[in-house]
Amino acid sequence: MADNVLKRYKKLDVLVNNAGVYMRHRELTEDGFETTFQVNHLAHFLLTHLLLDLLKRSAPSRIINVSSMAHSNSKPDFDNLQAEKKFSAYGAYSLSKLANILFTYELANRLQGTGVTVNCLHPGVIATKLLRAGFGSFGGSSVQNGAQTIVYLARSPEGGKVTGKYFVWSKAVESSPVTHDRKLQKELWDISGKLAGMH
Repeated sequence: MADNVLKRYKKLDVLVNNAGVYMRHRELTEDGFETTFQVNHLAHFLLTHLLLDLLKRSAPSRIINVSSMAHSNSKPDFDNLQAEKKFSAYGAYSLSKLANILFTYELANRLQGTGVTVNCLHPGVIATKLLRAGFGSFGGSSVQNGAQTIVYLARSPEGGKVTGKYFVWSKAVESSPVTHDRKLQKELWDISGKLAGMH
């Protein structure tokens, strides 16, 4: 995908990392990683890095990572990122959403002064395949509502000025205290880089 983008486009204004799954059972990808962690975090981490030079050349540009309020129910366990010791469907999902925010904050720090902003968001509880897979058919808001904060961060003047923030309903709010731990941000960054084959 990154190769196709780089071949076809000379400019990239906005990258939205929104791929997500909710796995009821522990399954490994063909790369040997736990699926939730790879799709929801590692894929975003790698794709962003592959497109980073283009985003910098296109500045002012924006990176938007779709997280979830589920992040607040997770504490990082770097010995169980792949659910090697134990697997819980919600645990794996909430960990991946925590990783989205830790990644956002570390990347925002690293991109200070480049003209590339990096923010993340909780889109709401949205009626998607992911919600049905994880929580059954109990409703959820419309996809249009779920897109509102993403579109806001992609198009609004604020989305081009602020960086390293977590948004809910188009407003910057506080993410859980653990997300602000600089040591954890750096540690996840280093582990992700190794897993993605970048070190």
